[in-house]
Amino acid sequence: MTLPITFRRPARNEFDEAYDWYEEQRPGLGEEFSQRVQEVLDRIAALPELHQCDFKDIRRGVVRGFPYSVLYRAKADKIVVVAVFHGKRDPAIWQART
Repeated sequence: MTLPITFRRPARNEFDEAYDWYEEQRPGLGEEFSQRVQEVLDRIAALPELHQCDFKDIRRGVVRGFPYSVLYRAKADKIVVVAVFHGKRDPAIWQART
């Protein structure tokens, strides 16, 4: 059974901004980023506890080939994505959302 995934608004904005930035760098690169994020989301939906807790009850799935992570909270009935976050940014930004 896979759990449904919901994005908090800041996480959706981060994803959209990263997609746009990569697409501006090279046409198609944004799509590749999107596919890699989807791979992480598919793993998380199937195995929510696959990743260790990174901060409090927030888990981190690393996006292959890009310096991003998907930070999420696994609940009994759904996955809540709190951030799609670049590894060079200050983690206090997403931690403040928890």
